[in-house]
Amino acid sequence: MVFLSRTQVIAAIGAVLLVLYVLDLVRRRKLSEEYSLLWLISTVVVAALGFSTPLLVWVSRELGIVQENSTVFAFGLAFSLAMLLHLSVRLSRLGQENQALARELALLRHDLEESGSGRAPAAAPAADRA
Repeated sequence: MVFLSRTQVIAAIGAVLLVLYVLDLVRRRKLSEEYSLLWLISTVVVAALGFSTPLLVWVSRELGIVQENSTVFAFGLAFSLAMLLHLSVRLSRLGQENQALARELALLRHDLEESGSGRAPAAAPAADRA
């Protein structure tokens, strides 16, 4: 009979709760499928390590980690760092695209005002009010 440590049980229960939460966020359209897949894969890995002591011991030995509990949290930390890096890259790209769109909008407005053929819009777009 294999006994799970308290840390393994906490990690496994946390992973299961996270999977349920991610699925609920996708269902309510608060999280895109692209990110939900990353979250689900990482939680399945952490849950597998949490539920399977022989797998956890083998992975820990192969990686040279003395404490098996540290392996579970190392995988969680590695995923968190990878996700933060991915989101930082994505945020930077969105910021650049936003700047390009703002420049293009300013040029279009300038051309519209110079041509005099069009009339100014009655209400400013929502982006200008912010």
